[in-house]
Amino acid sequence: MRVGMIVEANEFHEARKPAYKLSIDFGEPIGIKNSSAQILNYGVDELIGRKVIAVVNLKPMQIANFISEVLVMGALTENGVQLLSVDGSAEQVKGAKIG
Repeated sequence: MRVGMIVEANEFHEARKPAYKLSIDFGEPIGIKNSSAQILNYGVDELIGRKVIAVVNLKPMQIANFISEVLVMGALTENGVQLLSVDGSAEQVKGAKIG
């Protein structure tokens, strides 16, 4: 698992279940990876710039016309998924291993 920063978020209209398409920057050497995420209790504008924790060593998965490369982690609550995150500036933690 690594820390990344969401740099782009768009509604994923082609997905069977409501979701967002995310581009997440994990810094070097991983770079920017894409993810499909069912985190609908967040707006697109709330997601951009947010630091998240994601599993980065999974096999890419095709969802509709999109390749999801990482799995964003969250806690399942009565109010929907709450994203896991970390403190600190994005430049300090981007790409950091979770351990």
